[in-house]
Amino acid sequence: MPRTYNSSDFDTKQKQSDHEYARTIPCNTLSISAPFHWLALGLNDFVRMPIISAFYGLCFMAAAIGIVLLVQWQGTHLVIMPSLIVYMLIGPFLALGLYDASWQREKGHNASLPHSMKAIGRNSSSQWAFAVLLAVAMIFWMRIAALLHAIYPSVQGAPLSDFLPFLAIGSVIGAVLAAVVFSISAFSIPLMMERRVDMMTAVFTSVNAVRNNLGAMVVWAGIIGGGILLGFATYGIGMLFTMPILGYGTWHAYHATIKKKH
Repeated sequence: MPRTYNSSDFDTKQKQSDHEYARTIPCNTLSISAPFHWLALGLNDFVRMPIISAFYGLCFMAAAIGIVLLVQWQGTHLVIMPSLIVYMLIGPFLALGLYDASWQREKGHNASLPHSMKAIGRNSSSQWAFAVLLAVAMIFWMRIAALLHAIYPSVQGAPLSDFLPFLAIGSVIGAVLAAVVFSISAFSIPLMMERRVDMMTAVFTSVNAVRNNLGAMVVWAGIIGGGILLGFATYGIGMLFTMPILGYGTWHAYHATIKKKH
């Protein structure tokens, strides 16, 4: 005898689907100019939420200045990579507050600093797992960099041609690793915060969105990279402005890219 279904059966199936692990949430198709719109929205949020922007901007600035001072104090660039690993661990958690502030403002609420700080605990297990994943990627790059030094010219004042293999291989490997890290992290953190999905769902969804919108994502990655370089070029002071704007912009990028629940 065929089974009959009632509405509760479908509700249960929907809940199971919402909590399915390692799935890929569909994405929208973006224009190549979309990142500039996200940047404009991020700048608007920066102006509209000065206290929140200043707090998180100061946190990012302090971390960047700490790296610069550590390099100068040690007198060697060998501490840069370990410092960046720490930065990669704390960065996503600081960005959570910015995402939450934009989210609250988007819903028509008054964003507050205390509320934004609570976002850190919204999906902490997945967020910590993702931070560790980023740290592992950075450690992997450190090991590769150590191996690359084996082909680094040992003679001081060697001609440029002797440096070319080192520069070429290092640039290619660095670009590949940067592309991988960007792909898995472009939308993962805001997705884990808003929908409380598991880390693998967030990663798969982010990679899928980047793969299907390569043009827009290349532009957005360039904007993010430029903002970070500007921050460090000003000895960390620029982070006071660039990181909050990029953080807000990332939320708007996520909101425009990942399809909403129905």
